[in-house]
Amino acid sequence: MTATLFLTSDEVSGLATPVEYVDAVREGYRQRGEGAPAEPRTKLFNREPPGMLTSYAAVLPETGAMGGYMYSAGFGAEDAWFMTPLFDAESGEPLALLDGASMNPFKTGAAGGVAIDALARDDASTLALIGSGAQARGQLRAAATVRDLDTVWVYSPTKESRESFAGEMDRTLDASVAAVASSAAAVEGADIVVTATTAAEPVFDGDLLEPGTHVTAMGQYHPEKRELDETTIERATYVPDLRERATMDAGSFLAAVEAGVVDEDHIHAELGEVVAGVAAGREDDEEITVFDSGGTGIETVAAAHMLYEKAREEGLGTTIDFSPASESLTGE
Repeated sequence: MTATLFLTSDEVSGLATPVEYVDAVREGYRQRGEGAPAEPRTKLFNREPPGMLTSYAAVLPETGAMGGYMYSAGFGAEDAWFMTPLFDAESGEPLALLDGASMNPFKTGAAGGVAIDALARDDASTLALIGSGAQARGQLRAAATVRDLDTVWVYSPTKESRESFAGEMDRTLDASVAAVASSAAAVEGADIVVTATTAAEPVFDGDLLEPGTHVTAMGQYHPEKRELDETTIERATYVPDLRERATMDAGSFLAAVEAGVVDEDHIHAELGEVVAGVAAGREDDEEITVFDSGGTGIETVAAAHMLYEKAREEGLGTTIDFSPASESLTGE
């Protein structure tokens, strides 16, 4: 039997800072850029009751861990559950099982933070945030660890939501955070634009982007839904989390291809290739860059292993036993 650490969502919550998440995820993407295996998510849809079962995985050899996410969303309870199995990348033995809900905005936000650090101008100080939910919170907190933000403009369709979010984050961050009445008001003149929505159609006009802007889009991973318009994709150096995902479920990119404004050669590089120095990132201050994030096992494994190590140091979690196949796979 192998003792495996089980960590509840409450034990994971608050265990690491946004900086620690960003550092761990940056290292994970560096390994991916140097050849570490990772695959896009697999989505299985159920008609009745409507729901989705999703999984994705990665191996990070230098971290010494592998695993990923499996989660359900919708179905009869109309909720979601996130399970994160973590394995030792050398022995293959299970290390931990995490309730992954509370870490989700932080590890996803960290991927956005890594992209901002790799692709935004060094002097970027104003950020437009479209969205005011949990994922928007994670993106903004991570962004504030990699750039010295001065001003953040927040837009989401519900006035009460955007104003409440802006007030909360204004108290949390050193930057001035304020709500605005439209996405155009947020985007115009921004150095960094982050979209964290459930929108099916573009949430801003790509013509509004100033030269030198960086855009992170993280809210959609459906081939027929998109947060960015064709203009944004056409104008930008386009960097997805995984190249294979760009042609599978990156709706913004697929719509631009269908419109004929770009083709598959428009994919500049994966984020990991930029982080590892295998491909160039931003090459001048006038360049518009896009990071298209759909969620991968890279940030999941990197963050989960970091949390596992911290939990062990602090004596958190309970152990559960797994039996190896050599003992239990008997057919008896």
